[in-house]
Amino acid sequence: MISADTARTAVGVLGNLIALGLFLSPVPTFVRIMKKKSVEEFSAVPYLATLVNCMLWVVYGLPLVHPHSTLVLTINGSGLVIELTYVCLFIIFSTGKKRMKVLGIFVAELVFVAAIFVLDVSMVRTHEKRSLVVGIFCVVFGTGMYVAPLSVMKMVIETKSVEYMPLSLSLASFFNAVCWTSYALIKFDLFITIPNGLGVLFAAVQLVLYAVFYKSTQKQLEERKMKEMTRSVGLSEIIVDDNKADVGYPPKQRS
Repeated sequence: MISADTARTAVGVLGNLIALGLFLSPVPTFVRIMKKKSVEEFSAVPYLATLVNCMLWVVYGLPLVHPHSTLVLTINGSGLVIELTYVCLFIIFSTGKKRMKVLGIFVAELVFVAAIFVLDVSMVRTHEKRSLVVGIFCVVFGTGMYVAPLSVMKMVIETKSVEYMPLSLSLASFFNAVCWTSYALIKFDLFITIPNGLGVLFAAVQLVLYAVFYKSTQKQLEERKMKEMTRSVGLSEIIVDDNKADVGYPPKQRS
């Protein structure tokens, strides 16, 4: 008979692998952003929400706060580095007010998490109470990480297009939430159960939206491609006509 601790460790290791897939799933999006040197209509909200979530879970998993949380600490430490990279790229390739807004939120997150850590460690004396304080923030912002794509989901419904809601991110979010909900239920941890249980629900809704609007998205992309091709052909014809005019085409025959 497998013990609860062994089962929980196995699920936690699997959760680490799936969560790593979740953190890496936006890579194609950022490859596109770097190629186009623009964030286009992509939203920074999911990455900012995931970043602050990872920072809080790193604080929660520290031995000073919640001992024996190695699996929580390792994956969220990795996620912190990855999400920090995404946010920095978003700042680099966005412009104007959007850049300043993302930068402002990023700095506010750093100050906020640092303040929680310092106050929790210096003012709260026991691990149980420290875990409780940080755990409450983890529940709030962990839920926020899964709720963050709601703004993108609204745009999907309005435009009937899933172009800016990557399937890889939705799938990774769903499996990650399922795995960590299972991890929390094996040896009950309320702080992990609540945000990840809600995460299962929100990620499932994203997958439903993807299935509903996939065909209309492909149709819109095809129409856009045809318009771009037509525009390119039209510009080519204009250029050719201009060149003909410049050389006096057709040339006059001499008598």
